[in-house]
Amino acid sequence: MGKATGFLEYTRVETNAAEPLERIKDFNEFHAPLSDEQRREQAARCMDCGVPFCQNGKMLCGMISGCPLNNLIPEWNDLLYHGQKEQALSRLLMTNNFPEFTSRVCPALCEKACTCGLDGSPVTVRENERAIIEYGFESGLMMPQIPKIRSGKKIAVIGSGPSGLAAADTLNKRGHSVTVFERSDRIGGLLMYGIPNMKLEKHIIERRTELMKAEGVEFITNANVGKNISADIITKDFDAVILACGSSNPRDINAEGRDAEGIYFAVDFLKATTKSLLDSHLSDGNYISAKDKNVVIIGGGDTGNDCVGTAIRHGCKSVTQLEMMPKLPDARTESNPWPQWPRVCKTDYGQEEAIAVFGHDPRIYTTTVKEFVKDEKGCLSAVKTVKLEFVQDETSGRRIPKEIPGSEEILPCELCLIAAGFLGCQSYVADAFGVELDARTNVKTVAGSHSTNIPKIFTAGDMHIGQSLVVRAIREGRDAAAEADSCLMGYTNL
Repeated sequence: MGKATGFLEYTRVETNAAEPLERIKDFNEFHAPLSDEQRREQAARCMDCGVPFCQNGKMLCGMISGCPLNNLIPEWNDLLYHGQKEQALSRLLMTNNFPEFTSRVCPALCEKACTCGLDGSPVTVRENERAIIEYGFESGLMMPQIPKIRSGKKIAVIGSGPSGLAAADTLNKRGHSVTVFERSDRIGGLLMYGIPNMKLEKHIIERRTELMKAEGVEFITNANVGKNISADIITKDFDAVILACGSSNPRDINAEGRDAEGIYFAVDFLKATTKSLLDSHLSDGNYISAKDKNVVIIGGGDTGNDCVGTAIRHGCKSVTQLEMMPKLPDARTESNPWPQWPRVCKTDYGQEEAIAVFGHDPRIYTTTVKEFVKDEKGCLSAVKTVKLEFVQDETSGRRIPKEIPGSEEILPCELCLIAAGFLGCQSYVADAFGVELDARTNVKTVAGSHSTNIPKIFTAGDMHIGQSLVVRAIREGRDAAAEADSCLMGYTNL
């Protein structure tokens, strides 16, 4: 519970972020840690609330409230406050395979359900978590934990994103022999190429994978199962398979002029930048450059925001972010009470940087692209936008977007990035293993299960539940690992 009166004595203090105009000069993480004394004070704010909603991780009105991993937050906050960092690390690792990832990229569902946030500021749970795991690495506590006994079972994990890594780590610690197949040239999946460096520097991922290698996990890169590696060989050579290939079919924008040169999916833009950055610090030029271009990003979510921050670091001429939905309120409404996830407008790091550089918020709401305008060479030169209003559909009763006649505008644009979400997994991997897909092109399973229609083939993460959060992917990987373990051993202690 931390200090009994800590939430009354101390105010919430977050880590200092570098000023926007300074941090856009590179792709590095830009938050400076608090002192040990300040961090202990923040941990002391964790109150004796009786019912810790922060670790609940349940759906409320279609949104997750609290941590899906059921992290033992009050326990390790108390230990952190008392200076017992090693014990805090032990409690943290009981539920979370990769706190160094979630403490950087998770939207902190725990904090949104914190009782302190009901009438004040929530505890800095995510930053406390990061302080604990970084202490573990810096002090040499994160040493290889090699299983003393091996089960003799071999398990293949297809995909090295957060769910695949969590499944591999969990099964390896159980004593199974795990091989991870990754189609890219580096391990990490979404973590490596879908999230920019300024949110998650890639040496953090490499640090963890080196630890997993030392513990016995085998990684094979450039292994595109279903393409250059046969699924039949894998099912023959391994006792079980976990498919964790993500939700990687980007949603497209079907508008006139879509074939113009200069239109890319956001994931391709972000991946190219990160790969070039890691390969050559961008000196090879093998990336989609936004330098001196008017950039329009279609999509107002986290990926769109990442594109804003990346385009600014490239040196774009301007950046505009289009959002189909109306602007959310700045504070909770009565219909969205605590501890539900707060449906409020947030200004993220990329938008902060756009405001600092260009003097205004880059977001335009209830707007989409109606036409891509090409020049005589077939290159994108502008986009025609149109305003939307939401009307009730007489058949379904749902509110659907409808164009407002006469609201069209022309925006200059030489680079358009589509960040409109994803529509499910790429089917060739599922087809190669013969597993069924559901109507949303996710791998089909019985509710609450990770077993596919093919015996001893399981699924986890976005490939199973659709596009979601890193913290949910880790939960998925852990649960799929337990199910696979039970199938192979007849019981599980995971």
